[in-house]
Amino acid sequence: MGKQRDSSRERVRSAGTRPLALGELAAAFAEVRENERVARERARRAAEQAAREARESALFQTEVADATPLTPTGRIVVERERPAPRPRQREQDDREVLEQSLSDEIDIERFLDTDDTLSWRREGIGPDVVRRLRRGEWTVRSQIDLHGFRVDEARAALVEFLSDAVRSEWRCLRIIHGKGLGSPSREPVLKNKVKKWLSQRAEVLAFCQARPNDGGSGALIVLLQAPRGQRQS
Repeated sequence: MGKQRDSSRERVRSAGTRPLALGELAAAFAEVRENERVARERARRAAEQAAREARESALFQTEVADATPLTPTGRIVVERERPAPRPRQREQDDREVLEQSLSDEIDIERFLDTDDTLSWRREGIGPDVVRRLRRGEWTVRSQIDLHGFRVDEARAALVEFLSDAVRSEWRCLRIIHGKGLGSPSREPVLKNKVKKWLSQRAEVLAFCQARPNDGGSGALIVLLQAPRGQRQS
């Protein structure tokens, strides 16, 4: 701003070297006055800003004047890693689609191996996989107990359980469906339905009846497809 003022005044002083017309002289003085006005306006705004910040600082100090600082505890606050966001709406939509797609009418009996455990394996899966599953070569990573569930509740719970297992990369599961001794008809309703539902899930490779110490005829041991990069068996 000072350079602009000096330039304007220099133009006025240059009148000594050559005569200036009245119009040029008036324009030079007008430019000087405008530059000075702009400088004063900027100074006024800066002063107002400083005064406003001073008032706000004084107000804050007044508000916290009676506050007692916290006593240092010496503890270190560790920043914990936040869990990754879960697309809950998409998961809910997927569950609803899967629940609707699990039919109770599928005839699975003709696909069951007629051994003492009525095991099942997906097409392309060799019988050795069921034998290894029955021997307990895969460690059971998690289980779900469907006792007391109504059919629709059991189907929804099973879908969510399997989805969680896939996300967690669990390979072997135990599903407790009960023996049906407590049902009004004394028939194992959930036992038969669970087998039908499992056979319709793409991630299920095989299942067999649990060994006596794992639930016997009231439970199934289920083998899921291995995560990508680990599919060797």
